Amino acid sequence: MGAKRSRTLRWRDCLGQILERGGGIEISVAQTDAPDAPASTDLVWRVRLYAIESDHMVVEMPGTMGRSFDIPVGAKLVGNLSVGQNRWMFHSSVLGSVKSAGRRGFPALRLALPQGVERCRRGSRDRITTAEVTLPEVRCWPLVDPVSAIPAELANRARIRELGLARESADQAPELEAILLPAVGPEATACLANIGGGGVGLRFPPNEQIDLDTRNVYWLRIDLRPWIPAPLTVSARLAHTFTDASQQVHAGFAFDFSHNIEHREFVIEQMELCMQRIHGEVRKAA
Repeated sequence: MGAKRSRTLRWRDCLGQILERGGGIEISVAQTDAPDAPASTDLVWRVRLYAIESDHMVVEMPGTMGRSFDIPVGAKLVGNLSVGQNRWMFHSSVLGSVKSAGRRGFPALRLALPQGVERCRRGSRDRITTAEVTLPEVRCWPLVDPVSAIPAELANRARIRELGLARESADQAPELEAILLPAVGPEATACLANIGGGGVGLRFPPNEQIDLDTRNVYWLRIDLRPWIPAPLTVSARLAHTFTDASQQVHAGFAFDFSHNIEHREFVIEQMELCMQRIHGEVRKAA
């Protein structure tokens, strides 16, 4: 039996390895494939794994910057687990919530253990035979002058709130969307691989790579349409990178609000709004 197939059959051991090292998995709400459902991308949340029981596992509740976002009981999920360069996808569902889990007592979710996993094929969509996850686009620039991001963030907040009051007209004319850029360097396009507690993970394809240096601040434009009516902009510091076998660069960014602390609450608010609207579409289709 090949090593890759053996690891797939022993996925519980891989999950146990993640638990032992204090790692996490990725989850996203499984969206409807109803004909009238809006064309959309998926939000993937990076959550810490707290416990594995005979029929369920306990994971950190999705959230960002100290704000947790509950997922209703019964919601269907698509999950990812990774060990080294190996990555698998699976189906699960929410069994309930836990008020406090882990050493720090964070809110958590009980998820059904999957019946099995399947090695996933990567791209702009992480996919297996029974599910796929379409990742949002992110445009990324080195931020030459962080202070120059303040008026751009103010303009972004005003634009999103304006379009939020007139979502119908925004949907009819998305090409009219304007963007004010701060002082930035060369641009690259990535996928939003996951959202974590204090930032995001991006995936850069081989032909879309820029100089990534942990000493630098970056300007991110995260396209979360249709959940919010215009892309969300935010400054972030590079935390770490690694390059996989296909030469895609995986980069972790921590949000940076040191130049404009008021933008922090707005970013949290928009992330929460995305979750509410995704849940609303799923319930509508049920």
